[in-house]
Amino acid sequence: MALLGILLVALNLRTAVAVISPIATQIGADIPLDEVGLGVIGSLPPVAFALAGLVGASIARRIGLEHLLVLSIVMMVAGHGIRALAPGYGTLVVGTVVVFAGIGLGNVLLPPLVKRYFPDRIAIITTLYVTMMSVGTAVPALVVTPVADSAGWRASLGLWALFAVIALVPWVAVVVHHRRDRAIDDAREIPSVDSRLVGGTWRSRTSWLLAALFGLSSFHAYASFSLLPGLLVDTAGVSGSDTGLLLALYGLAGLPASIIVPVLVSRMSNVTPLLLVGLGTFVAGYGGLLVAPSAAPALWVVLSGCGLLLFPALLVLINLRSRTTAGSVAVSGFVQGIGYTIGATGPLLIGVLHAATGGWTVPLLVLIATVLACVVPALMIGRHTYIEDEIAR
Repeated sequence: MALLGILLVALNLRTAVAVISPIATQIGADIPLDEVGLGVIGSLPPVAFALAGLVGASIARRIGLEHLLVLSIVMMVAGHGIRALAPGYGTLVVGTVVVFAGIGLGNVLLPPLVKRYFPDRIAIITTLYVTMMSVGTAVPALVVTPVADSAGWRASLGLWALFAVIALVPWVAVVVHHRRDRAIDDAREIPSVDSRLVGGTWRSRTSWLLAALFGLSSFHAYASFSLLPGLLVDTAGVSGSDTGLLLALYGLAGLPASIIVPVLVSRMSNVTPLLLVGLGTFVAGYGGLLVAPSAAPALWVVLSGCGLLLFPALLVLINLRSRTTAGSVAVSGFVQGIGYTIGATGPLLIGVLHAATGGWTVPLLVLIATVLACVVPALMIGRHTYIEDEIAR
């Protein structure tokens, strides 16, 4: 049940991300939605993820990992429903905040749940659930436009609530099983040591390096999901109907990495070369969009998407750089809290730059500059250390 639950939750962790931008025109017919409004909505996911990351570890210590995950899934269901029924822009924003707050808690909880239930299978379980996340990223972008065309944009947004309901079932079974068997509650399993770790992560060099790289990954992911369709239409002459396909391709580009990268990270003594490959593909993709966007737009999208191999690598490193489930909870909350705070600036910053300059040259140059800035933390993170050891010094 725990394995099934982890995989189903992972499938739901990105379904809400890429479903608005491809059908923004249809939504805009009922709800005013300009570029700034779309940029604000694009910034809300990482903001909600950041807040969830910063408070998730403390809440998990009080009510338990499984109970908090059940709550997070309920929030996903409610958020999808609110967005689908939104009568205006404000309600659409509220639904977006609710769904992504639930997803943010799920983001924080999955790495420690993997470490708790499968401590000797971290790489393979991470591979499985990151693969499910890639599927959950690509499929909605692929089908959201056809569903909106045939059944309306409200049905297209509300559809994903059904998948969240399905993910709730195994975790309810796990919670009931724990109660019946009087299993150790996480609130007791993660006691005062977790409080010390939560505060100690702010003094940990490794935590900050992981957070910086995680921030880069989320910055580029959410900027792309929000603004890539418009960029491709303006610079590469891609039709509006094809932007959904290319956005799905962007999500699918990370699928091979989600299968291979976790195993590689678990076996490599120094992960720096792998991280540099991810940074390099980011630069190659953005460089192509900058210099010759219409020559091979699909190739540039794929290369940009391959840069997201940083994401599964960092999820594994959260567990590999912590000794205990308690440490994993603390590190996961800190890294994702800080990382998504950085990521929250992506859609809004790139959107503002585009609006201010009237083109995509400056936004693409800024994206390349942020990638190059993360070469230093990529070089420094290679050495194997444990967060608990750094905090104890």
